[in-house]
Amino acid sequence: MALMSISSFAADGEKARKPANSSKASQQAAKPAPKARKVAKAKPVDTRPSYGRVAGLHQSGDALDLRSSVALVIDQDTHEVLLRKNDQAVLPIASLTKLMTGLVISDANLPHSDMITITQEDVDTEKGSSSRLAVGSVLSRGDLLHLALMSSENRAAHALGRTYPGGLSAFVKAMNDRASGLGMSSTHYVEPTGLSSRNQSSATDLAVLVGAAYNVPLLRELSTSPGREVAVGRRTLQYNTTNRLVKSPNWDIGLQKTGYISEAGQCLVMQTKVSGRKLIMVFLDSAGKLSRIADAERVRRWVETNQARHVVASVNSAG
Repeated sequence: MALMSISSFAADGEKARKPANSSKASQQAAKPAPKARKVAKAKPVDTRPSYGRVAGLHQSGDALDLRSSVALVIDQDTHEVLLRKNDQAVLPIASLTKLMTGLVISDANLPHSDMITITQEDVDTEKGSSSRLAVGSVLSRGDLLHLALMSSENRAAHALGRTYPGGLSAFVKAMNDRASGLGMSSTHYVEPTGLSSRNQSSATDLAVLVGAAYNVPLLRELSTSPGREVAVGRRTLQYNTTNRLVKSPNWDIGLQKTGYISEAGQCLVMQTKVSGRKLIMVFLDSAGKLSRIADAERVRRWVETNQARHVVASVNSAG
């Protein structure tokens, strides 16, 4: 609007001055006004309720008034349950899936220096999510794994599964076989990114997955990396962690992963040390990105204050 007002003012000024070269003035006056700048339309926000909310899990109370519908906090060494809330509920897990993706890639001992090309097959047709890894980009397997775990890069995770020996179907089978081998009886995967709501698990199973992934030093390192520059063709792209707690001096995080799709809500899993205790925390179906962080902070302060000695906060699971 400012551009159009200035143009109109200028045109009026030209008429008032009545220049000698009237034909030139006429040509200038005849010039069309500049077109208004197009404003990009905002993407529609997915307001569908999560599976947990539809099931009424958010109505369950807990001692800490958490915003997550599902929560589980256990002592990694003793397996003592410090807090549980709907921990057996089976829900979509979004990008928490990528922890299993990383575990299967680690198990396969594939060369991290192998170069992999992003193809059209890696483009998200499930949710239509965007990516800075354009089709044709070439990265090492190691960089793809780093971006998948640290920045939750979907095309990176899909490319890892697609280039697995035997292809994507073999990779998904390996994911489910690994889950079965860990005793994750409530878990099922259909793809390596977490974009599908059919990737589902429980907090109890995810705590087991966090424990298994924590035993792999590379997964600890990559998932807790605060940021990384990656050369893609002639460009250098800066990627950062999706978990702000990684950079917080108040936290000692050994492994982490975030996740979100509308069906899953905001999700977070971590291995962390609080008051000298190694803890595994699982938060599923939180109300918002900041809520899952606030829930983790609330648990940390609670443990620090109470030392979590023989304190178990529990709620009755719905149904």
